[in-house]
Amino acid sequence: MVSSHVLTSVLQELEEIMEVQIALVSRNLDVLMEFPSGEEPDREVLTSFMQSAADSMQVRDVVYTKIADGERIEYILIVSGENTELVSRIAASEIHGFLAMAQERADKNRFIQSVLLDNILPIDIREESVKLKIRDDVPRAVFLLKVPESKMALALQTLKAMYTVASGTFVVSVDTCHIAVVMEEKTAEVSSDMSQAAFMISDMMNTEVMIQVVVSYGTPVWQLVNLSRSYKEAQLAMEVGRIFYPDRRVISYDKLGIGRLIYQLPQSLCEMFLRETFDHDIFSELDDEAMTTIRTFFANDLNISETARKLYIHRNTLVYRIEKLQKVTGLDIRKFDEAMTFKIAMMVNDYLHSN
Repeated sequence: MVSSHVLTSVLQELEEIMEVQIALVSRNLDVLMEFPSGEEPDREVLTSFMQSAADSMQVRDVVYTKIADGERIEYILIVSGENTELVSRIAASEIHGFLAMAQERADKNRFIQSVLLDNILPIDIREESVKLKIRDDVPRAVFLLKVPESKMALALQTLKAMYTVASGTFVVSVDTCHIAVVMEEKTAEVSSDMSQAAFMISDMMNTEVMIQVVVSYGTPVWQLVNLSRSYKEAQLAMEVGRIFYPDRRVISYDKLGIGRLIYQLPQSLCEMFLRETFDHDIFSELDDEAMTTIRTFFANDLNISETARKLYIHRNTLVYRIEKLQKVTGLDIRKFDEAMTFKIAMMVNDYLHSN
């Protein structure tokens, strides 16, 4: 369906050019655009016209025209003034044009959604893409947004206003809290461009409509038949990011690191690794202060001075905490190998407790 704001903007411009008054009502006779004079359309006349078989009618200097989208009447256009018949034809033509474009966009979005969700046979993808005039020879990547369910409608509206089908970008909802943005990659620096695009989407949603989103994205694919692969990669990135990188607002499939490996391990193997590394559940013994210290130490590449500065504590205090941790875990995280073991164990523990 075309936004009423778009239709009223076009009709208001036509009003000024042709020096007439135009009103627009929905099929339910809700007024979408009233006459500039503030006079409301005659509801009895509208009801009678809607129930009639006529496509248009004139009452004194007012022309009423039905606007259909396919088989269903969607609007009644009302024009008052001089040259009303000509203005009605022009306005109706404009609205029909917008309806046709909206239908084309909806058809394309439904097709892309079916491709992403594997709801269309590979053999049919090529034929349907030709029919819808969607190119099959350009690299595309899937960006997946996690949006609060209550904000889905606003997020979809914002993204569709930001990206048009004409630009080669498709915006489709895939469930009640996820939106997929399928974007063409036009330059050789694909990885850099994708990262910038993901951050731009995140920033725009946050600043323009105040919606906090998480954005993940897969790797580019060259054919539509492979587009679902990029979507599945974006899904995996979203889930791995939720478990191992909860502070990140943008997550790339090709930069998931060891988190992706751990996520694909059997749960039994993860449990065995923890049992072999520690003789008991040491993570239940570590308080928030200890875990914050450890995570900050790892985030600063095992640099004691920088970690102490970030935690606003004395260097000796940090050394004391690390030595205390060593007594509990048996691992000295100042040493690279033991730090790696503890980091992996910490991520495995996060994975086991993620569900």
